[in-house]
Amino acid sequence: MANLVGIDLGTTYSSISKLDDTGRPIIIENSEGQNITPSIVSFENENSVVVGTTAMINYGVDENTFGRFKREMGTDKRYEAFGQTYNPTTLSSFVLKKLKEDAEAKIGEISEAVVTIPANFSNEAREATLAAAKMAGLEVKNIINEPTAAALHYAFSSGEELHGRYAIYDLGGGTFDISLIKVEGSDIEVLNSEGISKLGGDDFDEKIRDLVKEKFKAETGNDLDPEDFTKNDAEEQKRTLTSRETSTVRIRSPKGSAVIELSKTEFENAISSMIAQAEMTCETLLDDSNLSPSDINDVILVGGSTRIPMIKESVKKIFNKEPKTFGNPDEAVTLGASLYVAYKANPSDLNPLQQKAISQVKISDIANKYFGTLILSYDEEKQDWNLVNDTLIPKGEKLPSSVSKTYNTVSDNQTTIQCTVTESNVRETDKEFVTTMWEGNLDVPAGRPAGQEVIVTFSYDDNQVMKCSFLDVSSKNKTDIDLTIDNENINPEMSIDQFKVE
Repeated sequence: MANLVGIDLGTTYSSISKLDDTGRPIIIENSEGQNITPSIVSFENENSVVVGTTAMINYGVDENTFGRFKREMGTDKRYEAFGQTYNPTTLSSFVLKKLKEDAEAKIGEISEAVVTIPANFSNEAREATLAAAKMAGLEVKNIINEPTAAALHYAFSSGEELHGRYAIYDLGGGTFDISLIKVEGSDIEVLNSEGISKLGGDDFDEKIRDLVKEKFKAETGNDLDPEDFTKNDAEEQKRTLTSRETSTVRIRSPKGSAVIELSKTEFENAISSMIAQAEMTCETLLDDSNLSPSDINDVILVGGSTRIPMIKESVKKIFNKEPKTFGNPDEAVTLGASLYVAYKANPSDLNPLQQKAISQVKISDIANKYFGTLILSYDEEKQDWNLVNDTLIPKGEKLPSSVSKTYNTVSDNQTTIQCTVTESNVRETDKEFVTTMWEGNLDVPAGRPAGQEVIVTFSYDDNQVMKCSFLDVSSKNKTDIDLTIDNENINPEMSIDQFKVE
């Protein structure tokens, strides 16, 4: 049988899973016998990379060790080690290669994988994720949003027949997503989703570091060096304050020694503004969905940061009900991904029990952004033409979706039509506040008057693949754009084959 796996490529921790022979999703341990692998990369030299727990020891103190790069996926951020420059995609590929090689040592060659992504990821970040998977040698045909994967795991493994609306509150190390889903048995429909691309446990760790720096300065009169209280130290203190009212930090450095007391109250005050952001996001989601907290059956907590008591109290305040944690919140996403890769697979790749396990599953997702095109619109007040953004597929639109709109040329003897595809987080008309995903020209015959019809069609399928066309009706000239997030269309910036990854 084929080896199909689900992968949660997380900001702070990553994991990989599969369906066992009975159709139950299980974690595949890494070579250290752990269920989760720290998403940290440490370069030993120009050809050797250590990933995971060993690399974590160096995080924050070694200039050749990097973490939290998932938050920069799809950007031009650069990291330098031993004279070589790397982008977030390449660093992510080392994490994926570690997961792949450790898993294959236990189960054999992996034939196909699903990699999860935050619901609020941009198209560039999604492409970067798949580029990383390709660099790691993984065959990835489908992706799934993290809250959707967690919802799938919850619906599949809860042990009860679910009916109604549920909220998936996903707060991990780097990103925050809140999704509303409708569940009827094994049918899962995503109703709406909101998120914050940079909000998570890593930000909470930084607040602890700030507290310790302030107290060290007050006690010794000196600035605290990063290596004297690392990011790992901050994460450990955060875990302590999750279960205890106080914690003690002992610092000995050339700049002085100090015994610093931290309290849970201080920590909660430090992160309160970020929790308020998450609360406003939840309220916006309910408002946009025309739902009240009483319309939500349960709130399911996903991600390691939801262990913080203040988070649970915040969720309870917004939704007027105790949130639920099902299983290990760090593992829900990857376990859901292993169900999804089986759901999408050819039935011949599954044994009878696996086929039966996923036979009733049905998933309906939504568009995660607003997608539109730039058009010229006449401003009556200014008596002039303005270039504005016009939305075709709105955020929250149920997938698959196909929308066509008819526009008209604005100039006599026009020979070129400028074509664009845009995305944005909110419905936006100002071209300065949208991201251009693609732009090009459609050539049309000369000698025609203004007012020629142009039909623009956007089609977005349930794999979150966008296909667009711009058709000049009279001439039948047409431009087709396939914004397929597909490994075949992705050219990685570099090869990692020469690296030894441990």
